[in-house]
Amino acid sequence: MTSLTFALVVRVEAAHRFEVPVEQGFAYVTDLKNWPKFWPGFVRLDSASGWGQPGDTARLVTSLLGREVELTMNVERFEPNKLVSYTSTQRGLPDAYHERHFERDDGGFNYRLVVEYEPRPGVRGLYDRSLLRLGIRRAFRRTFADLAREFDRLRS
Repeated sequence: MTSLTFALVVRVEAAHRFEVPVEQGFAYVTDLKNWPKFWPGFVRLDSASGWGQPGDTARLVTSLLGREVELTMNVERFEPNKLVSYTSTQRGLPDAYHERHFERDDGGFNYRLVVEYEPRPGVRGLYDRSLLRLGIRRAFRRTFADLAREFDRLRS
């Protein structure tokens, strides 16, 4: 008898429309100096980080559950005013694939966030399929709220 094990990929996705041109939104979101203003739990960014073309790597330290954790992100695709995709690794969490979509919409833009990951085996997989998914959704909501505040500030 053969035992099969498999893990389904978890995909978390959310979108929000902003009232600024897609070019302005893309430039703001992809500019490393702006990350502290909208990245949930931001602590610091490694000064050697790059974020503007495939192959660039950014190392970001975030606060997660009261402790500092390094997140390493590697850019796979960087299409100005359309898409940034990257992979991430962070100790204590499964590796993940991310997409940031920028879609022009009648003078503004829709910003769509996607995170995909394969839950780890065993008990950790239960956390990955439930609490991690909720944490990602909460981070998406906070990111959208913080960006809305920043874009409102820039427009006034």
